[in-house]
Amino acid sequence: MISWGTILYGAVLSAVFAVVALVVLGERRATVVAIGSLAALIAPIGWNAVLRATHAREFFTDAPIKVMPASWQDTGSGVATLAVASLLLAVALPREPIRRAVLRTAGACAVIAFLVDVYLY
Repeated sequence: MISWGTILYGAVLSAVFAVVALVVLGERRATVVAIGSLAALIAPIGWNAVLRATHAREFFTDAPIKVMPASWQDTGSGVATLAVASLLLAVALPREPIRRAVLRTAGACAVIAFLVDVYLY
């Protein structure tokens, strides 16, 4: 089971990398970048808090694939980030085309959260 310090470290890394990814993808609206960063921060914290509370140690078993040793814990961080980012973007930007808000912004944040989990903590 990972510690709270590790959970917070990973979530902060996800948030920082989400900002970088969104800017690289051409996002210039501060609101969208802030929402993506917030989702990449709070979703992994929430997901890992659930795993800690339920003592779900089996979720931390890495796949036996050297180039992508993902676990269910890693995948959950990406899925939770996709859900939170999508919801926050839909509420904050109700007139935004769903393709841009979800597929691009929320998707990028979710991929970042997943990859940070797999490779950086």
